[in-house]
Amino acid sequence: MFVLELTYTAPVERVDALLDAHIEWLDAQYAAGVFIASGRKNPRDGGVILAAGADRERIEKIVAADPFTVEGVCAYRVTEFYATKTADELAPYREQLPS
Repeated sequence: MFVLELTYTAPVERVDALLDAHIEWLDAQYAAGVFIASGRKNPRDGGVILAAGADRERIEKIVAADPFTVEGVCAYRVTEFYATKTADELAPYREQLPS
């Protein structure tokens, strides 16, 4: 599983101008089964996305296609972790530690 942390590198007005395209990009990743949660950080200086079911190479390609990345209004920090314990509702996303 991955935590994708976005930090805005441009004024929020530039971010807002790309918001519709970013939401379309998010929706496509939800439809593909990659993203499982997302939202703005508080204070509003970026956002967070939880992603599953993909390897790091695929995640890097997905991040590179985000309109926010393409237009240079945010930087991503990608953190991979093993979701070995979850709420019951997230059981399909539980992972085993590699051997």
